[in-house]
Amino acid sequence: MAGKKIIIVVGATGAQGGGVARAILSDPAGSFTARVLTRDANSDKAKELAKRGAEVVAADIDDVESLKRAFQGAYGAYCVTFFWAHFSPEKELANATAMAQAAKHAGLQHVIWSTLEDTRRWVPLGDNRMPTLMGKYKVPHFDAKGEADHVFTDLAVPTTFLLTSFYWDNFIYFGMGPKKGPDGKLAITLPMGDKKLPGIAAEDIGRCAYGIFKKGRELTGKTVGIAGEHLTGSAMAAALSKALGQDVGYNAIYPELYRDFGFPGAEDLGNMFQFNHDFEEYFCGARNLDVSRSLNPSLQTFTQWLAQNKSRIPME
Repeated sequence: MAGKKIIIVVGATGAQGGGVARAILSDPAGSFTARVLTRDANSDKAKELAKRGAEVVAADIDDVESLKRAFQGAYGAYCVTFFWAHFSPEKELANATAMAQAAKHAGLQHVIWSTLEDTRRWVPLGDNRMPTLMGKYKVPHFDAKGEADHVFTDLAVPTTFLLTSFYWDNFIYFGMGPKKGPDGKLAITLPMGDKKLPGIAAEDIGRCAYGIFKKGRELTGKTVGIAGEHLTGSAMAAALSKALGQDVGYNAIYPELYRDFGFPGAEDLGNMFQFNHDFEEYFCGARNLDVSRSLNPSLQTFTQWLAQNKSRIPME
């Protein structure tokens, strides 16, 4: 490890952070090494990363002093928050602020902030096309991250702002996989009409981030959007049908119905999909496939991802 630049990886036991850590650790000849932060250094995922060569450090994203200690001596950091653990936009902003302050305190040379659009720039709070949630957001888990961008720039932290996409892994973990309807036929349900949705394998987010770190200062101060493919719901259903060996339909429902599904976060996700639908040209354009592939030459298509993961997709 001597002479290698240390990259702090926040959320290293999660999808994004884990992918970043593995991308760094899978390149032993590279110039970086991973220092992974976790609340529980004794968890199975933390132990696995340690076995692969990561330095595991216990730190709490809610405690700026613990972050300052953990960030010391590092070259860069991958900063990410996980809205779905607490559903609090205010907590997202507080966590982003703590990470930015720790990065500034440690004098980091390159930070990647995993952000998303503040949709209120496109759909103001007074715009009734979609409901306002929690009193002051349209898509809380997007808006909170976008709102936090300024804390990195205000502190003059050298930052690349990374716009991620819909995880195809959501078909495994988030209950979005094919489900049987009353007719017994499988279908995926999304309020996307015939519009394309940028999607990506969660593991590829980590590989793209590693590509950004390798480019160094070239991308600080820039916003970079990534995706593996831009696909319609029909195209995803067709790919699922082929991979799973049985017909999978596509229910293109209205956002209003999706918002009424009642599971935690349904309103937020309904608004998110509506934003993706209504602003398809912008949203896909901000996530350029050529740029993504230049950062990560092994970028997977949906079909390639399905070939590796089809057995993990629950079919209810």
